[in-house]
Amino acid sequence: MTRIYFNDVVTRDGFQIEPNFIPTDDKVKLIDELSDCGFAKIEVTSFTSPKAIPMLRDAEEVMGRIRRVPGVEYTVLVPNLRGAERAFESKADEFNLVMSTSETHNLANLRMGREKSFAGLTEVIQYVDSRTPINVSLSTSFGCPIEGEVPQAVIEGFVQRFADLGIRGITICDTTGMANPDQVKKMCDALQQQFPDLQLTLHFHNTRGMGLANILAAVQSGIVRFDGSLGGLGGCPYAPGASGNVSSEDAIHMLDAMGYDTGMNIPKLIQLAKELPVIVGHEVPGQVAKAGSTYTLHSEPSYVEELRRAQ
Repeated sequence: MTRIYFNDVVTRDGFQIEPNFIPTDDKVKLIDELSDCGFAKIEVTSFTSPKAIPMLRDAEEVMGRIRRVPGVEYTVLVPNLRGAERAFESKADEFNLVMSTSETHNLANLRMGREKSFAGLTEVIQYVDSRTPINVSLSTSFGCPIEGEVPQAVIEGFVQRFADLGIRGITICDTTGMANPDQVKKMCDALQQQFPDLQLTLHFHNTRGMGLANILAAVQSGIVRFDGSLGGLGGCPYAPGASGNVSSEDAIHMLDAMGYDTGMNIPKLIQLAKELPVIVGHEVPGQVAKAGSTYTLHSEPSYVEELRRAQ
């Protein structure tokens, strides 16, 4: 069965909108534990201005303290040239650049239009000059909560423009959980046909309960790389009602149960998800950590044996 690769984004995408600062020690410990679960990548932090995202003001310290496991890429969000300089100093394995395919969402999220964002990210790509692999995440690729539908041709156009700049990968993001499986299949089929050499990753949110269905549609279309967030933490602060990312453990558990090779230590992953509410101070959306794996069986009630004997 096909090998599926997962990237976890909880300590960046998940933690950045938490109301209370997550202690640096907790971040480092969690990343070190995630490193032993089998993830292909861990998005550790963001080199955005600490004023903009105070929850990640300890980016350099976290990157300097984590234990790096061979085979795991430690990626960081890089918003601009200054962020790229900081990321180089922290020896990140991959730079993740972000912009929205929706003009209005890009203005709300990044305070600039799409073309200005593209120009700024182009500067970063040229500055990096192949020294570190670059991935570009395209937000609102399946719809914008303000504008509505974003035509697939717009996403394809931005992918082409970034591919022409020599980046390694593109992440197609359902930032506000507006995607449906049919839409996902059409997008995945088109992008794989047009860009066979790009490392394609899909990033879904479970805002409307379709996250796992969308992952399955993408897998059946041939996509093998996905983002997830431990416990389902995260969400877009500039999209009303946009709840968290797809839960890593829920998605990985589903695909494993279907026979896909995820290469993951699922019991360890589920245990980490169970511990996450203590770290963040509240319940998290993930389901498998609450219900347990489908392989976890329970003792029968004591009266069942009596009923058996009575038959």
